Amino acid sequence: MTQVIGYAALVVILAEGGLGTKWKEIKPALPAAAVLSLAGIAVSVGVTAAGAHYLVGLEWRQALIIGAVVSSTDAAAVFSVLRKVPLPSRVTGILEAESGFNDAPVVILVVAFSTAGPVEHWYVLIGEIALELAIGAAIGIAVGWLGAFGLRHVALPASGLYPIAVMAIAVAAYAAGAMAHGSGFLAVYLASMVLGNARLPHWPATRGFAEGLGWIAQIGMFVLLGLLVTPHDLLDDMWPAIIIGLILTVVARPLGVVLSLLPFRLPWQEKALMSWAGLRGAVPIILATIPMVNGVDDSERIFNIVFVLVVVYTLIQGPTLPWLARKLRLGDSSGAADLGIESAPLERLRGHLLSVAIPKGSRMHGVEVGELRMPAGAAVTLVVRNGESFVPQPTTVLQRGDELLVVATDPVRDAAEKRLRAVGQGGKLAGWLGTAGQEPE
Repeated sequence: MTQVIGYAALVVILAEGGLGTKWKEIKPALPAAAVLSLAGIAVSVGVTAAGAHYLVGLEWRQALIIGAVVSSTDAAAVFSVLRKVPLPSRVTGILEAESGFNDAPVVILVVAFSTAGPVEHWYVLIGEIALELAIGAAIGIAVGWLGAFGLRHVALPASGLYPIAVMAIAVAAYAAGAMAHGSGFLAVYLASMVLGNARLPHWPATRGFAEGLGWIAQIGMFVLLGLLVTPHDLLDDMWPAIIIGLILTVVARPLGVVLSLLPFRLPWQEKALMSWAGLRGAVPIILATIPMVNGVDDSERIFNIVFVLVVVYTLIQGPTLPWLARKLRLGDSSGAADLGIESAPLERLRGHLLSVAIPKGSRMHGVEVGELRMPAGAAVTLVVRNGESFVPQPTTVLQRGDELLVVATDPVRDAAEKRLRAVGQGGKLAGWLGTAGQEPE
């Protein structure tokens, strides 16, 4: 029961992570993240398993299982900490994509190592991982695209149905991927990422709903998994967990990052931060239930070691991560804050009502309404400032904290939103620094 509920929680956690992934940040980081999720995982599993075998005395099967389980990073754990410090988009893109991608190969490895009998040849295992990832990726992208197309062209009877529909599509992607003998976890992450970048109606409400479900899934999993733990058994496995965690944190993770990212020539500061940012959350503890269900010898000890390792090293790494980012001078305070834009379909009028919130760091502050140069078919119809609303004039100067209501016809809806984001990033010179519809590269 714990494993089934854990898998369901993992689907929700991956869906929440995918919905929050920005394509413009993750796109340039995809090659590095893919290599880190595969080659980096292989290095981490091998080094951690070797340490668990030779230093702790575990048998090779148990050592490999622990190495695979703890090599998976947790997106929610990483970014709940990293949100405190604005980082360069390349770093956040690699870390976020890695945390979404590496769950799939890790699950395959843990299942393979936990199966009764000898472990398959390494080349058979690699082929199986590649096939399952390819099937999961294809299904995830297809389900995400079809779901986004449907939600943008069909007006649901109530705005509260959009968050439920988005999560239902994400769960359907997992089901389709698993039924096709592919990676359902990769499918749900990619489908959610497609949905998260499709400018769906009522997006802020959907994002908040997904974040709430993600937190409930993590809290519920820690409560449920805590019921499986016996305190005096944890004390017996405390030192093995600390030793294995030290090997993982100080040797395996940095070595995997350095070796897998060699072709990309990243600055050493970024590699150092990514080496320390391999936070573990509920996901490894969920994966530790797989050998227990399969009846692997000493599976209870494996679970206890993983539980202690995750709790101890998350408490150590989490608070020090923002401090390390500042010491490495990786804070990116120059970027303008992105606009919060919510869209509601106007079915009978064949248009959209955009609600635009101007945040504190937006360069739209000080721009006149006429200087927005909205495309034909779109107009700013109302401004809400300090709790009072008024119809703006072309010379009305926008300010931080304003909320705008923009009406756009269906053909120019995307162009209007791109133009608003461009002005939010570039201010009055958005048309000179880049195109009218996107920020300069």
